[in-house]
Amino acid sequence: MSEAAVMPRGNAVPAEVSDMVRTDGRNRRAAATRRKIIEAAKAMIEETSEAPTVVGVAKRADVSVRSVFQHFGDVQSLFVTVVDSVGENVQMTAPPTIDRPLEARVEALIQGLVELFDKIVPLRVAAGQFAGHPALLERGLALRQQLRDATFKAFEPEFAALADQAAREELADAIGAALSLDAWIVLRRRDGLSVERAGAIWRLTLTALLEHELGKARQ
Repeated sequence: MSEAAVMPRGNAVPAEVSDMVRTDGRNRRAAATRRKIIEAAKAMIEETSEAPTVVGVAKRADVSVRSVFQHFGDVQSLFVTVVDSVGENVQMTAPPTIDRPLEARVEALIQGLVELFDKIVPLRVAAGQFAGHPALLERGLALRQQLRDATFKAFEPEFAALADQAAREELADAIGAALSLDAWIVLRRRDGLSVERAGAIWRLTLTALLEHELGKARQ
């Protein structure tokens, strides 16, 4: 039932109220159309690992091509919006607390990364079509910083045992390179490994890096 339908019969509707009703209705329809476009683009990226075309999104969302351009301007803007929408629903889990044994912390961090990265692989692969886009570069840097921060927090005792800040930064860089989203894509897409096998490789890699640096610190 529309807003106008609940007004008492016989009562005149002030012009400003009528305008507000129409405006509110247009805003709701516009928001619904925007959501349909975003969800259609998400589904297409998940299915193909490719950035969808405006025509393809319009067809999937059952809207006009003009509507897509009205809401997003171009396919790059739509893609960035999809990235942000996915990011709102897919978050890195909190790093494990340092009171747990090293093996348990390694397992918890790897499990969190595996669950996160495997969900966003199609999005990252599709983003390659927009290499160099400032907004996507910014979000990639933010994700890498999240991983770096989680690494320092999860393995605080191990980092504290290293000789100096340079050694800590070097270890963090090594972990970041070994456990990057691009490295996960290599294992899953190029090498065709299962989630379980790829995760086991990462656990071994992370454990080896930590133990190697701790071994040097004890010498």
